[in-house]
Amino acid sequence: MRGYRVKGWSVLRWFRVVAVAEACSWAGLLVGMFFKYVTETGELGVKVFGPIHGALFLLYAAGVVLSAREAGWSRGTVVLGLVCAVPPFTSVWFERRMAARTEAGQLA
Repeated sequence: MRGYRVKGWSVLRWFRVVAVAEACSWAGLLVGMFFKYVTETGELGVKVFGPIHGALFLLYAAGVVLSAREAGWSRGTVVLGLVCAVPPFTSVWFERRMAARTEAGQLA
């Protein structure tokens, strides 16, 4: 491992935080979409969480690439990580899977 750091944090720790934040922003966006399209009571949730989720989505994608370089993930694992940004909450599943493999000393 190369030991990249982002302002005192390892890249893998930073990736963990971003993956969880991305999942939380998904939840906020889904709630906002419920109120906008199902109850038709307003679109404030979408206006707030849409841009937040978009930014965290991009940070998550960057985190996958940087973490892959750090931990030596295969291309297939990188593709899986990027695909996991699309379905709600799978970013957390992917991050936990990669953390467990890293702790076990396995290369993904």
